[in-house]
Amino acid sequence: MGLMRYLKEAWKKPDKENLRKRMIKWRQGNSITRVEKPLRLDRARNLGYKAKKGIAVVRVKILRGGRKRMRPKKGRRSKRMGIRKVLKMNYKEVAEQRAVRKYNNMEVVGSYKIGKDGKYYFYEIILADRNSPELKNDKEIGRLIKSPKGKAFRGLTSFGKKARGLRNSPVKAPKVRPSLRANRRQGN
Repeated sequence: MGLMRYLKEAWKKPDKENLRKRMIKWRQGNSITRVEKPLRLDRARNLGYKAKKGIAVVRVKILRGGRKRMRPKKGRRSKRMGIRKVLKMNYKEVAEQRAVRKYNNMEVVGSYKIGKDGKYYFYEIILADRNSPELKNDKEIGRLIKSPKGKAFRGLTSFGKKARGLRNSPVKAPKVRPSLRANRRQGN
């Protein structure tokens, strides 16, 4: 077995105590933190990570427990006091969007969950610099960079497509193309 296979097996049953200590540190840190190397090297390499100039790994923490806004501390009229927020996105998509919003010259290559505790989900997002000449000549990542900007916001990342149901066959799930909303407007 190669190294990646051993790493994959190790992450099936991670060391709980070690992970808990890490999450305590992560919880105290910022919500978006750039890290030197990915924590799950096997998963990152699978998604397209390479130790090249122009590729960055970012750890994002997201509040768990529904999509509620923080309650306003000062007075508002009752209409503006609301804390309910309905989103048709999952936590991973939200994490990808927040990372791209902070590093706006970069594009999402992939992302994966690295843990959760009682309050937060933690994700690692792999980002590629759009202006890096090393990456423009790369066969796998070059096509991602040359495509139009803002894939995370349009649901065109790998997980965005999955969440929208676009991994299903057009025969088995015909109403998800081009989108549920567009299909409903066509009267189908």
